[in-house]
Amino acid sequence: MKRSFFLSLVILSFATLVFLTASLVPDKVSAQTSPGSPSPSATPPDGPLIPPPPPPLPKEDDSPLIIDTELVNLNVRVVDRFNRPIANLSKDDFTVFEDGRAQPISFFSQSEVPTNYALVIDNSGSLRFQLEKVIEASKIIVETNRPDDETGVVRFVSSNKIEILQDFTTDKNELFDALDNMYIEGGQTAIIDAVYLAAEKVDEYERSQAPEDRKRRALILVSDGEDRASYYKEEQLFDLLREADVQIYTVGFVNELDKEGGFVRKSPQKRARSFLEKLAEETGGKSYFPNDLSELNTIAGDIASELRTQYSIGYLPDDTKPEGAYRNIKVVVKEGTDKQKRIAITRTGLVVPKKDNAGPSLRPANR
Repeated sequence: MKRSFFLSLVILSFATLVFLTASLVPDKVSAQTSPGSPSPSATPPDGPLIPPPPPPLPKEDDSPLIIDTELVNLNVRVVDRFNRPIANLSKDDFTVFEDGRAQPISFFSQSEVPTNYALVIDNSGSLRFQLEKVIEASKIIVETNRPDDETGVVRFVSSNKIEILQDFTTDKNELFDALDNMYIEGGQTAIIDAVYLAAEKVDEYERSQAPEDRKRRALILVSDGEDRASYYKEEQLFDLLREADVQIYTVGFVNELDKEGGFVRKSPQKRARSFLEKLAEETGGKSYFPNDLSELNTIAGDIASELRTQYSIGYLPDDTKPEGAYRNIKVVVKEGTDKQKRIAITRTGLVVPKKDNAGPSLRPANR
């Protein structure tokens, strides 16, 4: 009896063990093969579950961080109270302010810098009596070119008559030939369009060159200053000039324009004079208003000298400013001995370049 009871107990215990083992195995298999569960990368036959090793940390890049920031280049003229140029100043005499904050000067030079400039000459009827003398004065400027200077010649009348008589070249004979091929033509004068397209041309040409080959950029505009029918508006022109690094020198024959204005509107002569002065002031150039044709040769010599006796200053712009933001620029020069006032003349501001607008285009002249 005892023996039978003991045997029954053993059988019952064995059955219980089998039942428990069978009930646990499916759960373990399910846990290992259920969809979406990560599979371990290594599982020893009879050992514990080993999680996959963590991914390796990325290696630190030991290469230097390079920030590609282009210098803002300023061409600065310095004069005294009598508009006489001041030479032989040093980097320490200058302070550059961008939006009122002083900026470290990264580049400074007083040496003569090669220049790319375009002669932009009004060929409309308003200059019929001055054109011969203008051509003569233009040749005086070209004659002063150094071997590395490049010059282009543009004639303009109306928006559809803005022509490149000579693309940028160092060949003085080619430039003289282009000037000799100018002629008066009827049409509604488009000064704004001519300056807009010529400034684009100078700026784009210079940007296409290697950085180490870049030169000073300028326009020399000869006109009566009265715009009659331009495609571009004055505001668009000055927006462009704040993007393009181009100095503008203006020679304005405004004396023949009407001096009578309205109750609110300026006279044609005052409007023309104001426009030409603004072109020069905002770009760091200079404006001239001859009273007599005999003054042109002196003006030509002065412009040639102005182009080549300037200080070149470069600084890194504030990189926290958003793209397209206008930046006011001011350059201050220390007083000289005996508290001599020194006045720095340069562009008044800049913005990040924008996309081109559709409009008139420069075209080579049919020669």
